Amino acid sequence: MQKYTYSGGCLCGAIRFEAIGPALKPHTCSCKMCQRHSGALTTAWVEFPKEAVTWVGENGTPSTYRSSDYSSRAFCATCGSSLGAIDDDPTVALLLGVFDKPNHKELKPTTHSYRTTRPKWWNLEIS
Repeated sequence: MQKYTYSGGCLCGAIRFEAIGPALKPHTCSCKMCQRHSGALTTAWVEFPKEAVTWVGENGTPSTYRSSDYSSRAFCATCGSSLGAIDDDPTVALLLGVFDKPNHKELKPTTHSYRTTRPKWWNLEIS
């Protein structure tokens, strides 16, 4: 796997990150928690070990909301942008929409979670 430095941040720019790859488990998800967290029917995620992610923006680390017994959802307290999830097992899962350059082939989702909770008219194509 290739090592690469990915960057991104929230809508207002107060929360920024750098993540050192390789990117792990790029996937999409249609679970109800992801839908409510993002406002989207399907989210696209990629995971990194916690030590591979550095919060570099002027507001430092994102605000969090404890969403389950193993994870907290991360967001910008200034603009409200959803950034991802910070899990207890040292994993940071970042939403692909917050990356500056989300078109890297290593970020392309390869699996989809919770297919049954997506609307039936929502077509998924993972190749």
